Amino acid sequence: MLMNEQQVQTLMEALPYLSNFKDKTIVVKYGGNAMLNDELKNKVLQDILFLQYAGMRPVVVHGGGPEISRQLEQAGKKSEFVGGLRVTDAESAAIAEMALVGKINTDLVGRLNALGGKAVGLNGKDANLLKAKKYLADVYKNGEVNLVDIGFVGSVKEVNTDLINCLLDGGYIPVIAPTGVGDEGETYNINADVAAGEIAGALKAEKLLVLTDVRGIYSAYPDESSFISTLTFEKAHELILKGSIDGGMIPKVRSCIKALSGGAKKTHIIDGRAEHSILMELFSDKGVGTEVVKEI
Repeated sequence: MLMNEQQVQTLMEALPYLSNFKDKTIVVKYGGNAMLNDELKNKVLQDILFLQYAGMRPVVVHGGGPEISRQLEQAGKKSEFVGGLRVTDAESAAIAEMALVGKINTDLVGRLNALGGKAVGLNGKDANLLKAKKYLADVYKNGEVNLVDIGFVGSVKEVNTDLINCLLDGGYIPVIAPTGVGDEGETYNINADVAAGEIAGALKAEKLLVLTDVRGIYSAYPDESSFISTLTFEKAHELILKGSIDGGMIPKVRSCIKALSGGAKKTHIIDGRAEHSILMELFSDKGVGTEVVKEI
């Protein structure tokens, strides 16, 4: 099939980016409604495969909130959130692990491999991939910070980058479920955004792409005119303190801050519901989401 003029122009625009990103690690946090629609799911995975075919080293960190909520509901447990994070007792942690590792991770790995990839599923317990400790949620109210115990929710103490790099060097795509292991072998449910930020920082990734269900960051959500295309992580933190960013968007913005602080080059929050948003953000001059950087 012959390409039209627009397709050729798009390809020419992408060439410098393809050259610049060759052999670079790209971490994709995959979640939101892009995981619920089968057709869209396969297109996202095709984009990830394209990154590898183009010479990049993609790493996938996936969420699974809707599936966790569904399994908790089946078990008669109600989901509660504090600061955008799920309150998790021991039983809920086991259910979350079942949903993330037993169902979602294996499904994504199978789909990637069926599309022609070489994907390997991992979770935090594999070779101590994600060592974790209890996380106390910090809730902002009236300019003050209150710490709240939300159970078996973890923060990342250490990332086993050797394991990830070994797989990348072998031409595999690591697909990581965000469960962590504590010092006593206990399971911690780690927010997928948080895990992706830690992993991107530890790998010194060229890019962290966080897929979500909105266009990006707004200074006054949902006012479309307040959309922000680029901002520093200092400004992003300021928006959290002001309450302009709240709920489930807080962990996504924090993941960008953590990735940049850890050594990642750039981070992006994009709408995973839009077809090929990964490629549009990486390989076009305008991009489609919000770019969070150290400095402008």
